[in-house]
Amino acid sequence: MDISALSSLASTTSAASAIEVALLKKAMDTFEDTGNDMVRMMEASVTPYLGQNIDISL
Repeated sequence: MDISALSSLASTTSAASAIEVALLKKAMDTFEDTGNDMVRMMEASVTPYLGQNIDISL
């Protein structure tokens, strides 16, 4: 292989690595958001009776 082919290969590999890192970061952010939502749901389930009854006087 000549120098230009190696340079092109290195550039392509670098770009692919950057894309992979960006995708993994996005996936990690999504998993973190999902985990936070699950924590909020579990905190809300500690008082399951809250909001189920409404007292109305006419």
